[in-house]
Amino acid sequence: MTTHTHTPVLLQEALTALNIGGEDRCNGWYIDATFGRGGHSAEILSCLSPRGKLLALDRDPEAIAAGRERFAKDARVTFIGSAFGDIADAIRNVLGANNTKSGVFNGVLFDLGVSSPQLDDASRGFSFMQDGPLDMRMDNLTGVTATDWLASAPEREIARVLSEYGEERYTNRIARAIVAARHAAPITTTAQLAEIAAAAVPRREPGKHPATRTFQAIRMRVNNELPQIESALKQSLDLLAPGGRLCAISFH
Repeated sequence: MTTHTHTPVLLQEALTALNIGGEDRCNGWYIDATFGRGGHSAEILSCLSPRGKLLALDRDPEAIAAGRERFAKDARVTFIGSAFGDIADAIRNVLGANNTKSGVFNGVLFDLGVSSPQLDDASRGFSFMQDGPLDMRMDNLTGVTATDWLASAPEREIARVLSEYGEERYTNRIARAIVAARHAAPITTTAQLAEIAAAAVPRREPGKHPATRTFQAIRMRVNNELPQIESALKQSLDLLAPGGRLCAISFH
């Protein structure tokens, strides 16, 4: 297994927001809904007593495998391979309905978006900084790849996604360029997509690659991210115990 170094963002701020302190909360149950490589989870566990419990979710099989290896000797943590949009069902499947129906968790943490190990691995297809297959699936064992979606999506739909998910100014130009390019040859690599987007953008933002918004938008569409977030936040409120905390980190 490839080892990635990863520094979790807003680590102390997230711990403060979750308010893991005092005897009752140190003995409490918590959810890290976006495990990644476990930076936030490790800090939560360091605050918990032996009676505390952490459930760690991630839709990425590589993240779950890395977590089980890293925390193999810690009986307080349970790993669940699931998209957080299905958080309630995933947790009930593990703990049983009686343990979750009234809300038993003292805190739920979300660190939204793509993780640095996913960006750093060219084979995952998230980054325009290095060439690789145009995949972009957070769960790379199921679902439709970015290549497959771009091969069949109507031009109007591509433009809508670029606008709504990427806040891209030149949506129509990029969408037309993608459709024209796929008629000539399938768009199968990150370098191809980055080149198409860059050529279609007439003005570049200082310090930003012209394909940045295109890659963000398509990734969010491939992974159904906004509906997942909306569903997960609503479900999490029902999972929280009275006085529980929900903390979400987002840079979008």
